[in-house]
Amino acid sequence: MNIQKITFGSGCFWCTEAIFQTVKGVRAVISGYMGGETKNPTYEQICTGATGHAEVVEVEYDADEVSLDEILLIFFKTHDATSLNRQGNDVGTQYRSVIFYHTEEQKQKAEAMVKRLTDEQIYDKPIVTEISPASEFYRAEDYHQNYFADNSSKSYCAFVIQPKLNKFAKEFTDKIKPELL
Repeated sequence: MNIQKITFGSGCFWCTEAIFQTVKGVRAVISGYMGGETKNPTYEQICTGATGHAEVVEVEYDADEVSLDEILLIFFKTHDATSLNRQGNDVGTQYRSVIFYHTEEQKQKAEAMVKRLTDEQIYDKPIVTEISPASEFYRAEDYHQNYFADNSSKSYCAFVIQPKLNKFAKEFTDKIKPELL
């Protein structure tokens, strides 16, 4: 096994967590906060936008099963990387599109992916995803962990997360864990 870790912010962490939990080769997905100044922030503090943190997921994956390029492509294709500090109805810096890299290789590959997607004109607008070194990760409160799995009957899950999972499954069927098919 070749376990790697990368941290993504792409709006509400409940959506991002649900997507990456289905990816073949992903070993763990932890919701949390990164990129701000406040030590040990709470969800309530994050929601104000005053902490500087983004809602993120820390993704641990086996690079022998899923490549960094595949992980990055999933990240970019499952949120709006052209929307500054906003995803859908979620507005504020805590919802920014950001890759927190843990290695120099991750930084280089993230930059190369932005260039590739820009060159291929995948989006109508410029990619605004921030690429920054990983900083202190603060695990979100327990009720945020495994949110979709534990709350799939709630309206947010049905109307926001499930459509994103359906779109992901349509485009990345070959990347879904076999037990989930």
